[in-house]
Amino acid sequence: MKRLVAIIKPFKLDDVRESLAGIGVSGMTVSDVKGFGRQKGHTELYRGAEYVVDFLPKCKLEIVLADEDVERAVKAICNAAHTGKIGDGKIFISDVARIVRIRTGEENEEAI
Repeated sequence: MKRLVAIIKPFKLDDVRESLAGIGVSGMTVSDVKGFGRQKGHTELYRGAEYVVDFLPKCKLEIVLADEDVERAVKAICNAAHTGKIGDGKIFISDVARIVRIRTGEENEEAI
C-alpha cells in the first residue's frame, strides 16, 4: 500500500477530485495549506500599501492506495492539475506499513 500526498493549486481541486473519481478512487483527505517552492510568493497592494505574500494557498490531498493503483492516480492528478505555469504542485509517494479501520477492526487492503 502507498500513501500519495499531492500539493495542488486550490482552483484545480474539483478537477482533480473528478479525475480521481473517474478511475475509482473512493476517498481522500483534503486540507487547505500554505507554502512556497520555486514560486516564492508575490507582492500585493492593499489600501495603497505594498506587502509581500510569502506563503501561497494550496490544497493538500492525501490518499492511500493499493500499489497497483498508484500510477493511474498519479497520471489522473497530473492531467487534472496541470496548468503549465509555475506552482502547479508536487506529488509525494511513500509506503504504508499498516491500516486499521477503527469501526470494524479491518486491516490493510480491507480497511481502504
